[in-house]
Amino acid sequence: MTTCAGEENWVDSRTIYVGHREPPPGTEAYIPQRYPDNRIVSSKYTFWNFIPKNLFEQFRRIANFYFLIIFLVQLIIDTPTSPVTSGLPLFFVITVTAIKQGYEDWLRHKADNAMNQCPVHFIQHGKLVRKQSRKLRVGDIVMVKENETFPCDLIFLSSNRGDGTCHVTTASLDGESSHKTHYAVQDTKGFHTEEDIDGLHATIECEQPQPDLYKFVGRINVYNDLNDPVVRPLGSENLLLRGATLKNTEKIFGVAIYTGMETKMALNYQSKSQKRSAVEKSMNVFLIVYLCILVSKALINTVLKYVWQSKPFRDEPWYNQKTDSERQRNLVEYVFTDKTGTLTENNMEFKECCIEGHVYVPHVICNGQVLPDSSGIDMIDSSPGVSGREREELFFRALCLCHTVQVKDDDNVDGPRKPPDSGKSCVYISSSPDEVALVEGVQRLGFTYLRLRDNYMEILNRDNDIERFELLEILSFDSVRRRMSVIVKSATGEIYLFCKGADSSIFPRVIEGKVDQIRSRVERNAVEGLRTLCVAYKRLIPEEYEGIYKLLQAAKVALQDREKKLAEAYEQIEKDLILLGATAVEDRLQEKAADTIEALQKAGIKVWVLTGDKMETAAATCYACKLFRRNTQLLELTTKKIEEQSLHDVLFELSKTVLRCSGSLTRDTFSGLSTDLQDYGLIIDGAALSLIMKPREDGSSGNYRELFLEICRNCSAVLCCRMAPLQKAQIVKLIKFSKEHPITLAVGDGANDVSMILEAHVGIGVIGKEGRQAARNSDYAVPKFKHLKKMLLVHGHFYYIRIAELVQYFFYKNVCFIFPQFLYQFFCGFSQQTLYDTAYLTLYNISFTSLPILLYSLMEQHVSIDMLKRDPSLYRDIAKNALLRWRVFIYWTFLGVFDALVFFFGAYFMFENTTVTSNGQIFGNWTFGTLVFTVMVFTVTLKLALDTHYWTWINHFVIWGSLLFYIVFSLLWGGIIWPFLNYQRMYYVFIQMLSCGPAWLSIILLITVSLLPDVLKKVLCRQLWPTATERTQNTSRQCQDHVSEFTSLASLQSPSYQSHDLTSPSAMESSSHSKKLMLTFWNSKEYLVHPSIFGLSSNCCNSSSRHYYHGSSLETPV
Repeated sequence: MTTCAGEENWVDSRTIYVGHREPPPGTEAYIPQRYPDNRIVSSKYTFWNFIPKNLFEQFRRIANFYFLIIFLVQLIIDTPTSPVTSGLPLFFVITVTAIKQGYEDWLRHKADNAMNQCPVHFIQHGKLVRKQSRKLRVGDIVMVKENETFPCDLIFLSSNRGDGTCHVTTASLDGESSHKTHYAVQDTKGFHTEEDIDGLHATIECEQPQPDLYKFVGRINVYNDLNDPVVRPLGSENLLLRGATLKNTEKIFGVAIYTGMETKMALNYQSKSQKRSAVEKSMNVFLIVYLCILVSKALINTVLKYVWQSKPFRDEPWYNQKTDSERQRNLVEYVFTDKTGTLTENNMEFKECCIEGHVYVPHVICNGQVLPDSSGIDMIDSSPGVSGREREELFFRALCLCHTVQVKDDDNVDGPRKPPDSGKSCVYISSSPDEVALVEGVQRLGFTYLRLRDNYMEILNRDNDIERFELLEILSFDSVRRRMSVIVKSATGEIYLFCKGADSSIFPRVIEGKVDQIRSRVERNAVEGLRTLCVAYKRLIPEEYEGIYKLLQAAKVALQDREKKLAEAYEQIEKDLILLGATAVEDRLQEKAADTIEALQKAGIKVWVLTGDKMETAAATCYACKLFRRNTQLLELTTKKIEEQSLHDVLFELSKTVLRCSGSLTRDTFSGLSTDLQDYGLIIDGAALSLIMKPREDGSSGNYRELFLEICRNCSAVLCCRMAPLQKAQIVKLIKFSKEHPITLAVGDGANDVSMILEAHVGIGVIGKEGRQAARNSDYAVPKFKHLKKMLLVHGHFYYIRIAELVQYFFYKNVCFIFPQFLYQFFCGFSQQTLYDTAYLTLYNISFTSLPILLYSLMEQHVSIDMLKRDPSLYRDIAKNALLRWRVFIYWTFLGVFDALVFFFGAYFMFENTTVTSNGQIFGNWTFGTLVFTVMVFTVTLKLALDTHYWTWINHFVIWGSLLFYIVFSLLWGGIIWPFLNYQRMYYVFIQMLSCGPAWLSIILLITVSLLPDVLKKVLCRQLWPTATERTQNTSRQCQDHVSEFTSLASLQSPSYQSHDLTSPSAMESSSHSKKLMLTFWNSKEYLVHPSIFGLSSNCCNSSSRHYYHGSSLETPV
């Protein structure tokens, strides 16, 4: 077991020899180890396994497997139908799907090759050598230039900067596009050339690869010529991750420690799995039912056939001639979304600051740009007095000094910078966009932060004088303390401690200041969704600072429990503060993000935000985007809570809280929008989630997970912060495989969201600033989060209605098709004699009934697009797979059986008395089958016409054209001698059937009887138990009926028109062709309506305002 200073123990470790140089003799044994190369593999197939693997995946679908079995049965034994009828469509589907999946995987191979073959510079024998990324090995020393991406996980050795720092962005890893500062190893930061680096003699001991982006434990042993090796601890601040990009630094040198699929980015990848929609799952179940029915039919017919043939004189059957012959974005119940770049634009605006009750609003600033419509400093309250003026300047100095912001260098790094009084704004970079916004905001209030040089912070005050403060200590921010502090020394020798942080962490440590006024302002800003920070300070005497310095140094050099000792030291230092004021910053949301989330919640969809940001930042964004509301009670399941109580106690306490008000009612019913129930919002961080997912000591983890899920179900919204990419996928998987098995959707914009997108049933990639990784791995790609509203509530709704009708209709029309054939066996001695002709058997599903349902599944709109956008609650009508439940499935099946009985026995009773034609010929079995088939084709087509709400000329053409095509085909098939056929049993059959009057009567009567139950059911259900969608349809239809009576009113297209506003009886009863002026009421305003004359459109004018409304071709003042 190896122990690293100040960190946890780990069982397994690896030793890396920097530059592949062996350690000096006598120090340690040289044991070369084998590590994977630097290739990244995101593809699913190879050239050799594509066909077997793809076929295996496709035939896992029950539909494909079913038709494969049917095809094999038809191929092996002598059947009435040709194997082509089943084999050709199956082969077509399998081939097209394989081509599609193969093309997608080829694109992944192409992307992998581009990544693996990109050039990388590394040091070899003191020279810079270039080779492909895939050839990198662990231990290679790599040089990375500005704006390049790190090719693997590196330990940062040195940079061109004298202080040994570099700035990186990790947008593709954790979604944060802000700059982060990393630090080189203390003993190697002075190596700036290739020769210096090549002379480095060191080994690195570190933990084995693990996916946590924020944790790294290791140490480096640097060997000097004569002395013992110098041992330095390594942490996450020394680790440069693959996928991160070097910024604002000319070049860095680093040694590769994790390569290829062992990098933290690769370990956070989620393998691409086969996604199956709820529609497909329902269809699979229905197919199993029909397969059982089909097998039972075959068994019954087989048994009855042998029973029939066992009796004497019944060896021969009656007839013995043989023939030769988007799915998923619907039903979404959970939406998991990233925050940065998905909900927000990651642009911060400094809105205001409050200093001892006085509120200041500077120019509106966003990314260094001042909006043109903004004015100068706006002092909302009265100006402060003399003492207040000192506090005001102290507040501005605190904002200029209490941060970790860096000033971006000029292109000439070593040259002189522009003078501070040049009038140009400085460009700031930081790991926190809030800090940049605060520094930019205070710049507009008269104080400008210039730079950090030689450990001195320089600021420019209102009098254009440069003030220099020596930076003595930085008490870094952490999510438990929720604050940060700096200790600085002014030019006059005064020592200050400036502290800024969340109000909950600052107010308890304040002993002086206008706490009540500032607290009220903070609460007001929080309600408006602004991100607030409080600022406090205290003066330190030199003796007091000496004690603080010793306390901090003792904690920093501790080898064990370093973080705990630092936290205790910070707690002692940050107390007895004087409150100065508070700031308010707005994280600019994407356009209509709040409206989209509100609409999704009204539709009954639960929205979870999964982000790598800290809790305070994420919570403020959730308030701004209306995920959390003013009356939402926030529940915390965070590391801080668990430290105070055990995980078991916290979970049970939260469970009691959420279940106390809701009782047996779950939030699935109310979706967090009910006014009768208390709304709860849950906040959980990554560390707490790890504890929940971790197996318990007794080996079980199910209890905690179930308790956690129960709490989440009763919360209207959930925020998960400080999430690693793999944890995001774990959250989605946890909900996905819960006992309700809800449909999940994940939306994100960066590579850190790929695992979550792949895990969810539906993956949405936002094409943003963080690359195309998310879009490339998603099912759908959108440019903005707001498009999710239309995608789900409109297109998802339409898709589900269409696909549900498609599935049920296909089953229905095939029950109508097959069941008469089954009944016919009882009348033909179970001889496998077909009821229909071979051409009808083949073309029924291919030509006669395919196009109408295909067009329906592409174009049907049972409600208008505007209505679905306006009323998101209509989405609830299709929730929980409502249209593919057993009740609906049984109804369609019984309807198909009923219609089949009507077809068969209606035609049978007509033939019972041996119907003859006018020329004395007797109808035969082919005429009987043709009559049944004709009634069936007309019935199933007209059934679809009854279900169609959105009629266009294409619908009319396809529906009536399909019926016409059937008639024309039957006339041609039975009216012409085909030379390529050995026999034509259908010759003149169709024409002979139509020449008989009773056949016409039977067709009309049987079609009417077949459709009658469905019509009655529709009328009764719509009148007695209408759904929200049906009520909307009725309202829209009534609106259209009323508007159509007054063409001139319809031409106004006023959105405020409602059907009940037409209240004048005389107007309702008047003829639209009357030559008199008609007076009607519309939204409580009188309008004079001039009727249409000589075919010209009528016109309206408001009788009170005298404004003209003109129609399409004539304007008439009244």
